[in-house]
Amino acid sequence: MSEKERLHTSVLLAPATERRRARKERRQAAARISTAKRKAEQEEAKRKLAIERAERKATGLLPAAGEPGPAALRTPGRIRLPKHQDTSATLAAQYPYLAEGGLGANGIFIGQDLYSGASFVYDPWVLYQAGIITAPNIVLAGIVGSGKSSLAKSLYTRSLPFGRRVYVPGDPKGEHTEIARAVGGRAIVLGHGLHTRLNPLDEGYRPRSMDDAEWQITVASRRRDLIGALTETVLGRAMSPLEHTAIDTALTSTVRENSVPILPMIVDHLLNPDNDPDGSLREDGRIIGHALRRLVAGDLSGLFDGPSTERFDPSLPMVTLDLSRVTENSTLISVLMTCSSAWMESALLDPDGGQRWCVYDEAWRLMGEPALLKRMDAHWRLARAYGIANLLIFHKLTDLENVGDAGSAQRSLANSLLANAETRVIYRQESDQLGVTAKTLGLTGTEQALLPTLGTGQGLWRIKERAFVCQHQLHPTELAMFDTTARMNGNRRKSRSIEQ
Repeated sequence: MSEKERLHTSVLLAPATERRRARKERRQAAARISTAKRKAEQEEAKRKLAIERAERKATGLLPAAGEPGPAALRTPGRIRLPKHQDTSATLAAQYPYLAEGGLGANGIFIGQDLYSGASFVYDPWVLYQAGIITAPNIVLAGIVGSGKSSLAKSLYTRSLPFGRRVYVPGDPKGEHTEIARAVGGRAIVLGHGLHTRLNPLDEGYRPRSMDDAEWQITVASRRRDLIGALTETVLGRAMSPLEHTAIDTALTSTVRENSVPILPMIVDHLLNPDNDPDGSLREDGRIIGHALRRLVAGDLSGLFDGPSTERFDPSLPMVTLDLSRVTENSTLISVLMTCSSAWMESALLDPDGGQRWCVYDEAWRLMGEPALLKRMDAHWRLARAYGIANLLIFHKLTDLENVGDAGSAQRSLANSLLANAETRVIYRQESDQLGVTAKTLGLTGTEQALLPTLGTGQGLWRIKERAFVCQHQLHPTELAMFDTTARMNGNRRKSRSIEQ
């Protein structure tokens, strides 16, 4: 290669070599800058660490055993501080989440809140006025011997001084009779062989707010509903449209001819109707006429087949219908409850009657009859309008599962009674009942586990979404009067003679 060619080649290659050298120098410079920055950061971190160590060394701390000598902090005997007392509202900030705030002090004393140790006070009317509940009805469940009966009696007897009155439309065991007499009320004893009669077709107590026309319509409707309910109870089935017509016709004829109608007159008009040229009314009412005849001349006679020997006085503090003399006849019990409810209904549904308790004891007997269940459901739905607090007492919540068939209207009515009661008081339950009880009431796992451990008189109170565990407390006089174990204990009290 000639000199000229070498010079030309070196000229062409020189720029590439310089570029490579420049890039290498830039990389080295960047590396030196990064290294210097990293060293500076490390030096700064070492400097800060040294400062912190110096500060810790300069800070004076007490030794783990405290100051030596007379000022030692580990001798609490030398410290004398006064006891501090304050309200629970203030101390709640120091010890939060230990107990519920309670329902206040207005109402009926029940006993002691086992979690807070405070007095437990409950009153459905007070809580309704305060907006805590929207339905004044109560459901009370507990096994035999758990103390639920004593709680029910305390609820209504302790409310009497507040001006409340008590109605017990049916007392199958006669537990409320002595109490009614003790508080100045009236216990009406019904049963075979007694002279007591209640005519369910009486007009009954007339509210002052009703005029003549409204009162006549109300009485006619109540009588028609009662005859229909009695018929369905005895028949064990719903009536047909033709049978409804036969009852309406017989009732109209009876009222037109008699100022005080009684059941035997209705039966006569059903079996021997007036103005029946073709015999159609006789045929339509034949079966229901013979069904109602059981209340007049059959095995269910003697209680509601004549004029009333008793007068319902709504001004008394307590009225109860004692059914303990009735034999174990489920149909008769249902008929008695239906008739007695209708007999009391006119006063019970008086909007000017004040605040009243309506106690349904041994509810498992009542919910088995569709007609009676419908009347109870109507009373529960109208409780707020009439100032009534219904109290439903039974042993266990699985009793609701025995009402009607699954998905039936009767089962739905039974469940609606529980839905319309925002106060549920659950006393001791057996282990096999815990699952159903917890599911029905929406209990927590802790509440469910608590139920079988409750002692006598101890109950879980579910008031809407709030829960309390209360020990019911009785006065010695109440304990003697409310005792339902006298026969088992061998010291049965001598009962008073039955008024006839």
